[in-house]
Amino acid sequence: MSKARNSFEDSVHHHTALPARPDLIRLIIGIFGVGSSGPLIALSAMPVPTLIFWRNLGGAIVTLPFALRHKIDRTGAKWAILAGIVLALHFIGFFLSMRLTSVTAGTAIVATQPIFAAFFVKLTGGHIPRKAWFGMLISFSGVLLVTGIDLQLDRRSFLGDLAALISGALAACYMLIGSRAQRTLETFSYTTMCYSVCAITALPFIFFAGYEILGFPAREWLILCGLILGAQILGHTMFNLTLKRVSPAVVSMIVFFEVPIAAALSFLFKIGKQPTILIIPGVVLILLGCMLVVMRTRNESAVVQP
Repeated sequence: MSKARNSFEDSVHHHTALPARPDLIRLIIGIFGVGSSGPLIALSAMPVPTLIFWRNLGGAIVTLPFALRHKIDRTGAKWAILAGIVLALHFIGFFLSMRLTSVTAGTAIVATQPIFAAFFVKLTGGHIPRKAWFGMLISFSGVLLVTGIDLQLDRRSFLGDLAALISGALAACYMLIGSRAQRTLETFSYTTMCYSVCAITALPFIFFAGYEILGFPAREWLILCGLILGAQILGHTMFNLTLKRVSPAVVSMIVFFEVPIAAALSFLFKIGKQPTILIIPGVVLILLGCMLVVMRTRNESAVVQP
């Protein structure tokens, strides 16, 4: 048992190792899944907490039949509960950013998730190659450029950017906690618990704010179904499936590819607030910095100790 656990930790803790082909396929599917999230959220008129509740409840119901096949570990369950709470807070920030700023700007800023993941790894005693920090600095300069442009445009866009930045930090925490939970939990057991707790966490916001929970037109429910199938099942669940073998830092780095997908969808279908051309340099810097982190650390190992 100890030997198997050490083998698992060795495979996950080297967070610059490229994923094997099956996990790479899952990650590619996940990118397209989460890439559809921003545009759909911008399309929806449901209150943010209500959308979070139904999206995660739907995800939990889908994964529940698979979870029933496995036993629940108490330690893993505690981490899964914590992950669900953090996921809810991440969603609140992300959903608000999609409503307040452009899909492109918000998604790009949330894509700074790998920078926060690396920072948290460092705080927990892990090693981050020195060269990787250069790429992170470039990405952060892109964030400053995007938020600076939005601050000049209007206060609403700036608040959306700020919500996206906080959301990116919470997403990194969610990945690290999820990886820890899955050391002793099967993935579907973890996702069912995590999504359920996330949905429950959203309920007080719905009731205290007096938001509607059921009375929405058919269009809103169709958008919700798209979020459950795309972002929740094909997105988050695919990423969670890889966390059994792939470091959360690597998964966080892969997520930044959702930016061009979300931007393309929002542009093609004229969804949400459209950014000005001045925002493009900032998005390019964010993507370039994240790519440098991946390329410059590919052959160096770093230890994750969440």
